[in-house]
Amino acid sequence: MFDWGALSGGYCSDCTRTVAVGEPGSEAREVYELVLGAQQVGLDEVRAGGNAKAIDKAVRDIIYGAGHEGHYGHGLGHGVGLEIHEAPTLSVRSDDTLQAGTVVTVEPGVYIPGKLGVRIEDLVVVTDDGVRILTSIPKALRIVD
Repeated sequence: MFDWGALSGGYCSDCTRTVAVGEPGSEAREVYELVLGAQQVGLDEVRAGGNAKAIDKAVRDIIYGAGHEGHYGHGLGHGVGLEIHEAPTLSVRSDDTLQAGTVVTVEPGVYIPGKLGVRIEDLVVVTDDGVRILTSIPKALRIVD
């Protein structure tokens, strides 16, 4: 996993991509596709007025439903601005309601100890009817030697 960002004009960014070193195998490919699909659901759910806990739950239900309940230990996302981690939080403990213009991450992940980890994170601006994705790095699984 590569998790990085930049600082420009005092504002932070955040992005994560996962690559496979060598042939990943069927389990890793399945987990990658699961996380990618779950992330898309999260992106589809984020909008102004959205309940952060409910958005996290929609994604968490997909991952847990695929048998990975013990493999997703963090929240779906967080605000990003002058600090890398700000309110609002998209998590099971959040009482936040999303506001238009807020910048948040959408970053589900599955981590199987001793085997593999996959996280896909995009930085988005919350809009009245969804999100504007700020991340332009492709999300298709990349395999390197």
